[in-house]
Amino acid sequence: MSPTLSPSASKRNSNGIIIDRLDYHPPSSPRRPLLHADNENDSNRPSQDTSYAGSFFEQVAEGIMERDRQKLKREAVRWLSFVWAIVNCLCAGSITAYSLYGHLFQSRLHYTQLQVNGVSIAAELGMYLPVPAFGYLCDRLGPGVPSFLSGIMFGLGYLLAAFAYRSGPPLSAGGSGWPFGVMVLAFVSIGMGTSCMYLSAVTTCAKNFGRGRAKGIALAVPIAAFGLSGMWQSQVGSRLLFEKTTDGSRGDVDVFRFFLFLGILLLCSGTIGTFALQIMDEGEMIDEAVDELERSGLLARDEFFTQAQINHGYGTMATTDLSDSTFDFLQTEAERLKSQAAEEARKKTWLLNEETRRYVTDPTMWWLAAGFFLVTGPGEAFINNLGTIIGTLSTPQTSSTTSPATHVSIVALTSTVARLVTGTLSDITAPVAPSHQHRWGPDSAANSMASLPPVDRPRRFTVSRISFLLSFAFILSLGQLLLASGWVQNHPSRFAVVSALIGAGYGAVFSLTPIIVSVVWGVENFGTNWGILAMTPAAGATLWGAIYAGVYQHASGTGEEQGMGRPKDDVLCYGKECYASTFWAMAICVWVACGLWAWAWRGPGGWKKRGIAV
Repeated sequence: MSPTLSPSASKRNSNGIIIDRLDYHPPSSPRRPLLHADNENDSNRPSQDTSYAGSFFEQVAEGIMERDRQKLKREAVRWLSFVWAIVNCLCAGSITAYSLYGHLFQSRLHYTQLQVNGVSIAAELGMYLPVPAFGYLCDRLGPGVPSFLSGIMFGLGYLLAAFAYRSGPPLSAGGSGWPFGVMVLAFVSIGMGTSCMYLSAVTTCAKNFGRGRAKGIALAVPIAAFGLSGMWQSQVGSRLLFEKTTDGSRGDVDVFRFFLFLGILLLCSGTIGTFALQIMDEGEMIDEAVDELERSGLLARDEFFTQAQINHGYGTMATTDLSDSTFDFLQTEAERLKSQAAEEARKKTWLLNEETRRYVTDPTMWWLAAGFFLVTGPGEAFINNLGTIIGTLSTPQTSSTTSPATHVSIVALTSTVARLVTGTLSDITAPVAPSHQHRWGPDSAANSMASLPPVDRPRRFTVSRISFLLSFAFILSLGQLLLASGWVQNHPSRFAVVSALIGAGYGAVFSLTPIIVSVVWGVENFGTNWGILAMTPAAGATLWGAIYAGVYQHASGTGEEQGMGRPKDDVLCYGKECYASTFWAMAICVWVACGLWAWAWRGPGGWKKRGIAV
């Protein structure tokens, strides 16, 4: 557009040439300033500039709103997963109610004490030995798949156990019921379902909340819910699903109906968890971990990224022809998306394999695992044999003033309180763990900074999680000592003190150990790491269950000689000799475990020496 002259604005210079002010009006353009309109023609038609600007800001606003919606959706899914993880844990600990009906296997099915313990040991082996495989599934495929598998295993296991119990004593015991091996197989499936459901729930919470300051309570709540499950299920069994005696009063639990109830409940819970348990922002977590490994000096940059560069190349977009460039751009984008998806999957697999290697080659992990083996084995044996221990406290002629359901509830309640207390207090008082502290290599800047003298500043009061672990392990051993000393014999009411002490110590150890694993070795590979460590209670429960059963059965053969007045075919045992030596040995094992944990913490090469705040 040519410029126009404004006569009213003309001036004459010294040479007599008229110089007029130029009113320059550029053509309409999307790039014009919003309020630029100098003539009447522009002001009389709709402003195209305003429509373009409005469209731009509308898109910005919509983008912000969409981002907020996505963030809100992620948070909602994160908390929904947390809630359902708690629900799953509230249902998953059904095996802890074993003492509610274990003694009925003796009296109704005529199992020996070794066979009763064999059933519980089979459940323990099914619960702990496959944990690394279930943890691998959680880390690779997400928690939904193990949750679904747990529902199937629980449903099949309890259904099989219900009909095996209903069939009566087996042929080997003089009856016509199903073989003893069927009951063992059923409880192997129940044990596997327990670990699957528990691990899927705990892994969900660890990965969704484990990078924040509240990692302790985020893990303690579902773990505490797991301990609480045995309490409410035993109460349902003893108060709602019971057999009526001849006089119409409440008798023992109706095992058949109780097993059916548990099977249906856990099948539904596991199936819903397939969809409800999700891990949010896992890709971001994996990327941060890989970047930190590169910065730490533990991983050379071209060990991973050079190989990715070789495998994935990007083409150049042609610009001479619009149609060709569009085609090339779309083709390149498709290849890029495909390569990115493959690289993300390979990156995750590589990182988790590297984390597993570093975990199993860390000597302190084996000290932690050895201590966990020595503490959890006696705890599992006590919980599984509560019913038979109570039966030894008084002679058959003396009516018992307590019941297995009561003490299952006491153990579950004290265990739950201990898990919540230790998880909360460890978050508040434990030293603050720097992010990715477990990946500090010898060449990392963080490791160099950690070696410098600390800057003088006010320090808050701190108590290590290991201090809590050692304290509660001692509490557990105190309950074992009281029982072994004979303090409870002929005084069944005192047994509540033993149940409370052992329940509190056992619960705290099971709460603090996975928290320590997540702090020392991170949460990216938590399912696999915790799964490897969680195998040890299987061996401990098997060992101590067999020891308790052997001592019990040996002592039961001397009952008639002691003048107990029992029939010759009575397989039950009465008196201190049935358990005392077993629990003396258990207490000593717990003290040895405390020494191993202290060594992993403060010994040469321990976490304290490596600067790991635990």
